[in-house]
Amino acid sequence: MAKEMVAEDLLKQLGVEASNAGACTGKWIDTDGPELISYNPTDGQPLASVRQAKIADYERVIGAAQDAFRDWRMLPAPQRGEIVRQLGDELRAHKEPLGRLVSLEMGKILSEGLGEVQEMIDICDFAVGLSRQLYGLTMHSERAQHRMYEQWHPLGPIGIITAFNFPVAVWAWNAAIAAVCGDSMIWKPSSKTPLTAVAVQQIANRVMQRNNLSGVFNLVIGRGSEVGEALLADRRVPLISATGSCRMGVRIAEVVGKRLGRSLLELGGNNAVIVMDDADQELALRACTFGAVGTAGQRCTSTRRLILQKGIAADFTERMVKAYGRVNIGDPLDPATLMGPLIDDGARDDMMNALQKVREQGGEILCGGNKIDRPGFFVEPTIVRAHEGMEIVREETFAPLVYIFEVETLDEALALHNDVPQGLSSSIFTTNLISAETFLSHRGSDCGIANVNVGTSGAEIGGAFGGEKDTGGGRESGSDSWKIYMRRQTNTLNWGSEMPLAQGVEFDL
Repeated sequence: MAKEMVAEDLLKQLGVEASNAGACTGKWIDTDGPELISYNPTDGQPLASVRQAKIADYERVIGAAQDAFRDWRMLPAPQRGEIVRQLGDELRAHKEPLGRLVSLEMGKILSEGLGEVQEMIDICDFAVGLSRQLYGLTMHSERAQHRMYEQWHPLGPIGIITAFNFPVAVWAWNAAIAAVCGDSMIWKPSSKTPLTAVAVQQIANRVMQRNNLSGVFNLVIGRGSEVGEALLADRRVPLISATGSCRMGVRIAEVVGKRLGRSLLELGGNNAVIVMDDADQELALRACTFGAVGTAGQRCTSTRRLILQKGIAADFTERMVKAYGRVNIGDPLDPATLMGPLIDDGARDDMMNALQKVREQGGEILCGGNKIDRPGFFVEPTIVRAHEGMEIVREETFAPLVYIFEVETLDEALALHNDVPQGLSSSIFTTNLISAETFLSHRGSDCGIANVNVGTSGAEIGGAFGGEKDTGGGRESGSDSWKIYMRRQTNTLNWGSEMPLAQGVEFDL
C-alpha cells in the first residue's frame, strides 16, 4: 500500500476529517493560506498537506484562547484534572494508529512511535494527580495576629512550540500540565510534522466537545516568519515554551525577553557518556548504542560523545563497531528495523558536512559515514575517533554520529565532558561508588540530567527534564516544573485590630 494511503487510513482511524485546515480553536478554521506538504522521510514522497494559517487566522486562535482562559481558570483544579484524565483515556484508545502516524511522518521506529504516545498518556496521568497538589507555603509573620502564605494562580494563554523529533510527546508535556494549572494554550508544531499535530488536536477536540468546552487546546500551523514571530511577540501570551535548536532559542529569548515575557527553552544537547575501566561493559554497550542510534540520532538527548578510560577503550570501541554492523536500517514501520531515516535531505546534508569537517580536523571514521543509496533520507550510523582539538565536536549534529575519546583519569574525563557549550544529558558507567558520586557532585557533570549506569536518552516523565548553558535552562514534565505555568502570589492577612509595620517601622499620624 502506498504511504499516502497509509497516512489517509491512519488519519481516518484517528477521526480526522477531510478538512486540511491548519488552525483550530476546538473547531477547524477554513483558511486559504499556503499549502504545507508533509513528506515521508522513508521514501521522500508526499503524505498529505494542510493549509497554513495566516495572521488573521492566528488572531482568531489567540482570541479563542483568551476567552477560554477566563472560564477555564475558574474551574477547580481537580475538575480540570478530570478533563485531562479523559484526554489520557482518548490517547489510550488511539495509541496504535497515532504511534504509527508518528513513525510514518517523523521516521522513528514503530516501538519509539508507540512509546511517544505512551509518554503522552503517562504525563496525563501525572497531571491528574498534580491537579490536587498545586500547593503553596505558609510562613510565620513577624507581626502579631498576621498570617502569611503564598498561592499559585493560572498564568494565561501559553504558546507551545514543538520540534519534529518528538512531534506529539513534548506538546503533551506542556499541555497536560498547563491545562491542570488553569491555562489555555496555542500550539505551533514543526512544519515538518503537521499531520501528527492535526491528529492530536482532533483527539483533544473530541474530549472537549464531550464536556461542552472549547478554546483550551488550540492549534496554529504556519510559517515561523509570520505566525511564529507573531506568537513570540504577543503580549497576550505570557509564556512561550519552545523546543528546538540553540539558534532558535536565542531568537525566542530575544523577542520574548524584550517584552518581559517568560520563556521555557529546551534546546540542543551534546550529550556524553563516560565509561570507566570498572564499568559493566555489556550494560554500557547497550545504552551507548541506543543512545547514539535511536531515533537516528535525532533526540535532544542522543549520545554524541563517548569518553572511554584507556583500560577498556580499545575493546569497547571494537564492540561498538560490531554492534553498529548489526543495526538493521530501513522502513520504521517494519518491526525488524532498528534505525529509520533522517527527517529530510537537509538533515542528511548536515551530517555529511559535519563528517567533512571531521576529516579536515583530523578525525578518523571507524565505521559508517555515508549516505545510503535508496529512496528516502537514510544514512549509515557513524563512529569517529576524535581528539580534543576538533572544533566540530563542540557542535550538535542531529544525526547518528558519535565521537570517541580516550582518557586516563576521571578528572580528565570530567574536564572533557563539560568542555562544550551545551548541558542537557550525561551519563557515567562505573561500579565504583566514589566515581559515581563524584560525577553527581558539584565538580561533576554540569548538565541538567546526570545518570549513573543509565544512558543519556530515555527520560521518564516524573523527573524535571531540561538542561543548562546553551540548552536554555528550562524544565518540563515532572517534579515542580508546573510552577512555570502559574504565577506566584504572596498574601498577608491581618486578623487583629492593630496595624504594625514590618521591620519595626513606625508611622503615626
